[in-house]
Order: sequence, then C-alpha cells, then structure tokens
Amino acid sequence: MKSIWRQILEYLYIRKRDKSQPVNTNTKLMHGMNRISIIMFLIAIIILIIKLIRR
Repeated sequence: MKSIWRQILEYLYIRKRDKSQPVNTNTKLMHGMNRISIIMFLIAIIILIIKLIRR
C-alpha cells in the first residue's frame, strides 16, 4: 500500500522520483496520463462537494 501512495506523490511532483529506476518514453507517457487522470478526479470530487454544500 505504501508503494501506491509513493507513486501518486511522484506523479504529482510532491516526491522526487527514484533515480535508480529506468526511464523510457512509454513510462513517461504513462506517468503523464496518470497525472492528468488524478488531477481530473480531484477536480470532480471538489465539484461534487461544492454541489452538495450548496443544496
């Protein structure tokens, strides 16, 4: 479970990536897509919370 949180922190640039891990173009693209999906999810959650509060 710790590795999942560590990976999310690396996606969002909160934690620096491990330099010993190999990096290629496919990995960079995958991390970019994951970063976009996490940000969109957080925005959707914020919008839902705002709608619930305004009711």
